[in-house]
Amino acid sequence: MKMKIKKNFRIFLTIIFCSCSIMTEAQNPFMMKYGTVHETVPFNKIKLEHFEPAFQEGIQRQKSEIDQITNNTQKPDFENTIVALEKSGELLDRVSSVFFNLMESNTNDTMDEIANKVIPILTEHSNNISLNEKLFARIKKVHDSKPHLNAEQQMLLKNTYDGFIRSGANLDENGKKKFRELSSELSSLSLVFSQNKLKEINKYQKVITDKKLIAGLPESALEAAAETAKEKGIEGWVFTLQAPSYSPVMTYCSNRELRKELYMAYNTVSCKGDSLDNQEICKKLVNLRMQMAQLLGYQTYADYVLEDRMAQNSKNVYKLLNELLDAYKPTAVKEMEAVNELAEKTEGKDFKCMPWDWAYYSEKLKEEKFNINNELLRPYFKLDAVIDGVFGLATKLYGITFKENKDIQVYDKDVKAYEVFDKDGSYLAVLYADFFPRNGKQSGAWMSELKDQWIDKDGNSRPHITLTMNFTKPTAEKPALLTLGEVETFLHEFGHSLHGMFANTQYKSLSGTNVYRDFVELPSQIMENFATEEDFLNTFAKHYQTGENIPKEYIKRIKDAENFNVANSCLRQLSFGLLDMAYYTRTKPLTDDLKSFEKESWKKAILLPQIENTCMTTNFDHIMAGGYSAGYYGYKWAEVLDADAFSVFKKHGIFNQDVANAFRSKILSKGGTRPPMELYKDFRGQEPTIDALLERNGIKRN
Repeated sequence: MKMKIKKNFRIFLTIIFCSCSIMTEAQNPFMMKYGTVHETVPFNKIKLEHFEPAFQEGIQRQKSEIDQITNNTQKPDFENTIVALEKSGELLDRVSSVFFNLMESNTNDTMDEIANKVIPILTEHSNNISLNEKLFARIKKVHDSKPHLNAEQQMLLKNTYDGFIRSGANLDENGKKKFRELSSELSSLSLVFSQNKLKEINKYQKVITDKKLIAGLPESALEAAAETAKEKGIEGWVFTLQAPSYSPVMTYCSNRELRKELYMAYNTVSCKGDSLDNQEICKKLVNLRMQMAQLLGYQTYADYVLEDRMAQNSKNVYKLLNELLDAYKPTAVKEMEAVNELAEKTEGKDFKCMPWDWAYYSEKLKEEKFNINNELLRPYFKLDAVIDGVFGLATKLYGITFKENKDIQVYDKDVKAYEVFDKDGSYLAVLYADFFPRNGKQSGAWMSELKDQWIDKDGNSRPHITLTMNFTKPTAEKPALLTLGEVETFLHEFGHSLHGMFANTQYKSLSGTNVYRDFVELPSQIMENFATEEDFLNTFAKHYQTGENIPKEYIKRIKDAENFNVANSCLRQLSFGLLDMAYYTRTKPLTDDLKSFEKESWKKAILLPQIENTCMTTNFDHIMAGGYSAGYYGYKWAEVLDADAFSVFKKHGIFNQDVANAFRSKILSKGGTRPPMELYKDFRGQEPTIDALLERNGIKRN
């Protein structure tokens, strides 16, 4: 399952744009109070030409605020330095959050051009602040004075001081110059990487006019492909590399050559040696991060990143990865043998199962063993009903409620906006839900914020959360009907959304999902556990035509099949973690052929043949451009946490409000105000072990 969190860019910029882009405050929605419901973004009023002038004005205000801090003649203290810096840049935060959320979910060529211009400038000004000697001198004086502060204030002070150190504040002049160069190139290359990937994915389409060539595809996939063809003005069926189109072909289509073609298209994204090739960009990103870490005094980029994570160092990361690999690989080999046996039985003894065969024959085996598949369940997962079910789960657990408000402006016709109310009826948050793929949208699923939460003299300013996915679209004949995997994805991202909506901290840089990256997946992954629970499914899973409840027999089959090929799924995640660590534990520049390096790095977690000329790295924005560099292990790290934490729900009842409220008050609402292990132990009473995960997956230690 793919997921990414896109945090708001809290960045600053100093530049005067050309006079032709200047406009008055009265003409630019960013430069005034929105005057909308809950001060939500007036997307209907915002035009592309508003962004650059808003960035410009935001810069001037930000610069003035920084100058006020550095020119303050009073003795530096927590309020006049640390809090003043925390509160600076309000306009710039506002325009940045809108711009970069739209870059991920609804971009176009003009936005790409704006991004290409402003991102280097944003990086430059961010460096101007973190390398401001007068500002850091004040921060250091506050830090060294060891003021008497509460826990949240202490964390803000620590994060501010450490953040400046980690951004080069202690470097000499030559070092600071080099840091600027490295960070500027990194930000620009990360953007190009993402743009290349999106363009490459959007470029591919497979047109089929002979229905015999797509035998085995379920009716839902055929209808979706026909709908895509109709939208493009093409006869027949059109298949793309977007997940709702790609996955059914790989899982159900009996045409092996077509499966191979799509597999090769997907696994060679941005590595074909053309203008959208990312191979050299990936090498540069890896090497630039290594150089930056070494400039700051670390041996590797992983050392730099992990210093600020629960794992603490690469030794602990490898300990987890290898411990899980040892536990799961024997079972994965047996799973592989079972799939191969069925494939040989079907195709003949000489048949060799290749990567484009795995999903197809796995699904055949699953149906044979458990008499269940996605298409059997899909009619019970109408999107509207799933929304009611997921929102209803939050109501059962936490007492919160959701009400769609069409007066809240959205950025695309497919987006829905909800007001969220707490159990006492008070306003809690705004939630934007964006469900379907489109050309201007990155693949995957993620949660972000258009507005953070904080507390000040005006009260508790509540967050505006975005929940973004790429689900199966409705067709002319049927509503959007999801797979069980898509329901799990919904629950996952909704868990992140709860983390954001329940934020209740004084400072916005510590609120919501502003936590260690290897802790942030706990609130999301724990929600996935509900997907196969009978008591949860019975609240919403009804046939979209008849209204009939999902049969008990189907739920039993879901539970029976819950751990089908679970070890291979684990090895897949471990392979990504091993690849990530291989890139970012380097002490010397990466000059190897990228495709060869990738295949060597993760080979001990790979059971299927590795295919020449394929390369996942060039499509792997998590570790190249998505904020998970030297951090992909965090999914498995948090899986250990979520299995251990969900055992408390299982013990007391999955809808137990006392357990839920403890999880809310001790973890979800606390954000990054305390070290995550302290928060976890407050909830659980102990540190986690992998035992609960092994038990959940039916894995026995050797």
